[in-house]
Amino acid sequence: MASHRKSRPSGTRVAGIRTPALATAALTSVALLSQTANAAPSADGKPSMEEVEKKVDDLYRQAESATEKYNAAKEKTGTQHKQVDTLLDDVARRTDRLNKAREELGSFAAAQYRTGASAPDTATFLLADSPQDYFDQTQLMSRLTSRQKDAVDDYVTQQSATMKKRQEAAKSLETLTETQDDLKTAKTTVQTKLASARELLSKLTAQEKARLAEIEKQKQEEAARKAAELAKQQAAAAAAAKQDTSSSSSSTSSSSGSSSSASDSSYATKAAKAIAFARAQIGKPYVWGATGPGSYDCSGLSQAAWKAAGVSLPRTTYDQVNAGTTVSLADAQPGDLVFFYDDVSHVGIYIGNGMMIHAPKPGAYVREESIYYGGESIIHSVVRPA
Repeated sequence: MASHRKSRPSGTRVAGIRTPALATAALTSVALLSQTANAAPSADGKPSMEEVEKKVDDLYRQAESATEKYNAAKEKTGTQHKQVDTLLDDVARRTDRLNKAREELGSFAAAQYRTGASAPDTATFLLADSPQDYFDQTQLMSRLTSRQKDAVDDYVTQQSATMKKRQEAAKSLETLTETQDDLKTAKTTVQTKLASARELLSKLTAQEKARLAEIEKQKQEEAARKAAELAKQQAAAAAAAKQDTSSSSSSTSSSSGSSSSASDSSYATKAAKAIAFARAQIGKPYVWGATGPGSYDCSGLSQAAWKAAGVSLPRTTYDQVNAGTTVSLADAQPGDLVFFYDDVSHVGIYIGNGMMIHAPKPGAYVREESIYYGGESIIHSVVRPA
């Protein structure tokens, strides 16, 4: 599915999530930042607060990206666990049937051992108490031979099927182990990034905090300005569309138009429920890997919000971006999902007027914020999930 991407200025790249809240920002130490390859130190050899802010954003950006990988691996692990359990149950049932088939073969073998090798038909006839006894015994042996053949066929079939299922279960267990390793790796990555952020925060001086607060305030103001511009553009486009619809409806009646209106109304109803749910979560903490009700990560919030509207979304941003229709940013409607970064590692729920509700990053809380919180260049696409 093609995705809408905003054009990026030549040579410009935003490294990570821009964070408007100072209190939870993780800041880097002078010693560490002075070793950063692209850092341009100030006259006194210390990194600027802009460089500090960029480093902080990058840490949280990497942590959130690792969180989505963790979410994907966790979901996959759960699915594979169920598959393995089902396969092992199947193997157990087949093994039981195989043992019964083996027991039946054993009973035939024991019976043959007790009777010994069969005598020639002529001798058997002559030694029989009567001709009728001979014919009765022959018919019995014929039926016995047929049952024995069926037992052998059943044993071979059960043995083959059981072996196949055992191999399938072994392969599934191997795949599950690999996924569990991916899960551990992603978890370790998240924890490492967050631990680094906390350590760097502890080294920030009061003066540096004050300077960063000013930078964050300027970013918020710029993001709000761009959101207001988008709101004006969308309002103008909506007014023009309404006028066009009014003009066309006065000259012709279209059943497809009625169908489209009904569809738009249905989406608006669901979107309103999703937004109401998301708004009720404002103030709850971002916790990586969380899906509620006490805390959320970004994709956990969007999934829970749309679930409240009766729409099932996949767990991760990587899958959610494909769970709907991609629309342009100019056509974004309340309820649409706005995705960020080239690796689609963050998502927010659009509420109109250039604003969204999202779980921003570790250490922050669910909040309303401009979709331009990190600059226009990080917006990846807009998706309408229902």
